Amino acid sequence: MEGTMRVTSDFFVSALVRRIFGEGGFAAVTKRGAPEAGAVFVSVDRLDGSFDFYGPAPQAFFSELPDGRLFERMLEKADREAVEARLKSEDRMDPDYWLVDVEARDGRVDLPLAQDDTPPDPAAGFFRF
Repeated sequence: MEGTMRVTSDFFVSALVRRIFGEGGFAAVTKRGAPEAGAVFVSVDRLDGSFDFYGPAPQAFFSELPDGRLFERMLEKADREAVEARLKSEDRMDPDYWLVDVEARDGRVDLPLAQDDTPPDPAAGFFRF
């Protein structure tokens, strides 16, 4: 087998929670999924009634497979109902996901984020009305 081995979901989640606690933050695993390969979602409570929500980045976001997990922000400053609706949808598609709840007043959580590496559309903004 070529390439690097992917870290299991339970190991990744455990390391994430420990790191957040080590930095003085709070994180809790509120749903345990498949230990080896369950998708990992992160809900960030901004402590003002709004939430950011991160999930696995679609593979279309990158041209080369990454060495580890990459995330994308799916919701920003959303209400709890929007996060719960997204989780309900995910549960219908794949109930073996993990959910980590994090408290971060500034919304910052150190996750490896995918950067969309598709080239910009040269015609974007050409026709302005």
